[in-house]
Amino acid sequence: MKIDGNAVRQGNVIELEGRLWLVVEAIHTKPGKGGAYMQVELKGLQDKVKLNRRFRSDEKVEQVRLEELPYQYLFSEGDQFTLMDTQTYDQITLSLDMLGPSAPFLQEGMQLMVCRHEQDIVSAKLPDSVIMEVVEADPVVKGQTATSSYKPAMLENGVRILVPPYITSGTKVVVNTQTQEYVERAK
Repeated sequence: MKIDGNAVRQGNVIELEGRLWLVVEAIHTKPGKGGAYMQVELKGLQDKVKLNRRFRSDEKVEQVRLEELPYQYLFSEGDQFTLMDTQTYDQITLSLDMLGPSAPFLQEGMQLMVCRHEQDIVSAKLPDSVIMEVVEADPVVKGQTATSSYKPAMLENGVRILVPPYITSGTKVVVNTQTQEYVERAK
């Protein structure tokens, strides 16, 4: 499906020069002189190569439709992750780079969405947020709670994030899997 160059958004998959690209970042820019354009950072889905492009509003870009299928995470061996199709019970193995920076947040039995283009697996998406336990948190410094500051903490999966000063070891928190940032205290 063809879309205008200024309609390209973060998360879109487009076809450019015969290859599939994921839009990592899209910024609309209106310079003082000349026409507006969309400054886009792309990442190749097959080889993970990065590319920066500008699309003017009169350019047409081929947006790719992906088929999303529900899969369940079973187990991992090294950098290989085994998933099961929840409808057919077929198993597939994905590499670490297919999951990206959110891989440490995989939990046994977690539901993922696997994106396919034709018969090729393009990516796998974890849920937007997960609940993790804080296993280590720095103590609160007196007066630190007066301002909105954050302190480092380690989660049960070994990932370090910044949390508000009132979070202590043993507290369960909601973490964004894409940005690896604290969202809120778990209920």
